[in-house]
Amino acid sequence: MNRNLEKEPVLSSRKRRVAAFLIDYFALLLVVALVLTHETDFMGENNFDELRFRHLPAMIIGLLLYFAKDSIKGMSPGKWIMGIMVRDENNPNKVPSFGRLFIRNLFLIILPIEFIVLASNQEKKRLGDKTTKAIVVKNPNRPARLPRILTLVVVGISFYTLLFFLVASAMKESDAYKVAITEIEKNEEILSETGGITGYGMIPTGHVDYVNGNGKAQLEINVLGNDKDFKVDVLLTKELNGEWKLIELNKKR
Repeated sequence: MNRNLEKEPVLSSRKRRVAAFLIDYFALLLVVALVLTHETDFMGENNFDELRFRHLPAMIIGLLLYFAKDSIKGMSPGKWIMGIMVRDENNPNKVPSFGRLFIRNLFLIILPIEFIVLASNQEKKRLGDKTTKAIVVKNPNRPARLPRILTLVVVGISFYTLLFFLVASAMKESDAYKVAITEIEKNEEILSETGGITGYGMIPTGHVDYVNGNGKAQLEINVLGNDKDFKVDVLLTKELNGEWKLIELNKKR
């Protein structure tokens, strides 16, 4: 193992570094989304200043974890998958200290500049690398390609699956969805045609948008009945600090 590291280190390609960054970035987004969705009904909030304040601790913790992502053997999850690692430029056998790794990633705050520097620098270094005297090299002892590819596929599928269900769950917990359900259950025509509502589809479609506190929601809800099931289109609006109001409700044949 050490024999491999004693060889001249091979600098990572820019493509591998960018791919590793994207993997880490989406992993962070997933963690933050999980925390925010569990913490509060963020689609039902009226006070957006309070919402930002309540989410601030979770966002700060997420950023701190992201800046510390290379602290285990100089490899973040993305770097492990891409087979690269961070090392001391003067001693490729040595992993930079936690402090240096943390400071190195702080420069990602100026991400556009870091990308430009990385793309144009002949030594394949960004500002964070230069400041902390670090290099990103290929891992000579990286695991076989198949486990890393399978890990990437599993992470990708998990990310999009969880994101889909998180968005659907958040929509069902939103005030707009709750008002839509109330209006559906007050509609005599729907009650008559369904023979009585027994439930609703697991995943509503549509969107809930906010602009300066004003809301607009367009939802398609699958209504389940004793005699018949059908979909209902619901359009609602909300003024700043107001309640959601029904604008239009139509059955889809």
